[in-house]
Amino acid sequence: MNLCDAQSEVKLLLNKVKPSELHKLFNWIRTSDELDELLSDNRKVILRHISDELRAALPPDAMLPSESTAYCKMQQRSRPTVHVDSFLYDEDQVDSLCEEGAFSRSYCLTCGSYKTAPLELQFLFENVLPDLSGRLLVDVGSRLGAVLYGAHVFSSASQLVGVELSEEFVKLQNDIIRKYQLTDRIRVLHSDVCLQDALLQSADVLIMNNVFEFFMEPREQVRAWRFIMENFRKKGSLLVTVPSLQESLSTLQEALQPGWVEELPVDYNVYLDRDTDPDALRQIHLYRVI
Repeated sequence: MNLCDAQSEVKLLLNKVKPSELHKLFNWIRTSDELDELLSDNRKVILRHISDELRAALPPDAMLPSESTAYCKMQQRSRPTVHVDSFLYDEDQVDSLCEEGAFSRSYCLTCGSYKTAPLELQFLFENVLPDLSGRLLVDVGSRLGAVLYGAHVFSSASQLVGVELSEEFVKLQNDIIRKYQLTDRIRVLHSDVCLQDALLQSADVLIMNNVFEFFMEPREQVRAWRFIMENFRKKGSLLVTVPSLQESLSTLQEALQPGWVEELPVDYNVYLDRDTDPDALRQIHLYRVI
């Protein structure tokens, strides 16, 4: 059945429902778990299996000893922040952890001075970015590899490259890539992005998801941003950031190079599923190199 036929069938069905019961039906569609199996997506199943495996291999906050600097910075906030990786934990799992006392909602999702936002993978590749056929996507600070896995299942990009400083995370990503047979398009470089000028110059899409703030001192952040601005210059290339460039650079007193990128509109009014966080979607910003 095509979309047009399906729409007609739905309209016929709704016409048979008592008007007084319609709101109950719509509420059931929005909130019920009974439709999950019917609406299951094999791509999401793959990502869920990867998430389950990574969660079992990591501590609850998904931080490794090599990230001690980031942990210290989080604890120096006026209200300490517990890092919760959205690829590993959905809302129900966070609720369970809070009930068990492992996390506190007042810390883990919204602290006094900093709010992390998950990069909604399906939304990113199906609603923010265009068709990526034949293009090279680079994820700066790929960490667990979530963006790379999402790009593999939700996009047709021909090359997906992660750049990651932590040897532990590089090994973790490579283990997943091999196990789930993703080596056809994904590779991970154990490197500082500031050593990857040729890669940036070739990239068609650059993803930067909360990359530098907790992992670099301000001076190093400025150096990294300047390097990216100087080398990610291919006209028409796309840059995705979480949060916005303005927010990332405001604390560094670092101005954008004139004429480097322009921000493109993103339609945030897209319904993915009942767990979609609209505020998280609005943290995703898209730019084009001009």
